Amino acid sequence: MNAPMPITLQRDAHGRLVLIDAEGVEHVGVVPVRVFPLSDPAGPVSLVGTDGRERLWIARPEALPAAAKTLLDEELARREFAPVIERLLEVSTFSTPSTWTVDTDRGRTTLVLKGEEDIRRLNGSALLITDSQGIGYRIADAKALDRRSKRLLERFL
Repeated sequence: MNAPMPITLQRDAHGRLVLIDAEGVEHVGVVPVRVFPLSDPAGPVSLVGTDGRERLWIARPEALPAAAKTLLDEELARREFAPVIERLLEVSTFSTPSTWTVDTDRGRTTLVLKGEEDIRRLNGSALLITDSQGIGYRIADAKALDRRSKRLLERFL
């Protein structure tokens, strides 16, 4: 009886992520999905096939071999675009919809808040703000914002 083949992650010629499972079957185009992206971003990851079905559960991504971990991290970074708001500069109105100008960890941008329900409280004083385009912006600690930013934000909370 042969020992099972180790699980391998690699990229194909088109840049797609490929999982070769323990039986040696190639699953082309798998997509990594964090199981708890907000509460445990370093936690378990599921590799999902093009049909939407889970191909592999990775309970401890940090335990992967270095090459596989690097590929997984690269793919997750491509999928997870969640700028961190560092400062609120201006809001167009204190009712919704409202256009906000903010400084993020990726530069200055403008977003449209459709409704107050698009601001979700996370652990502690962290917030997730979803704009009209569906992009999620995080505020790591609302209490740590500068005074002006806090005043602008409090009008919506």
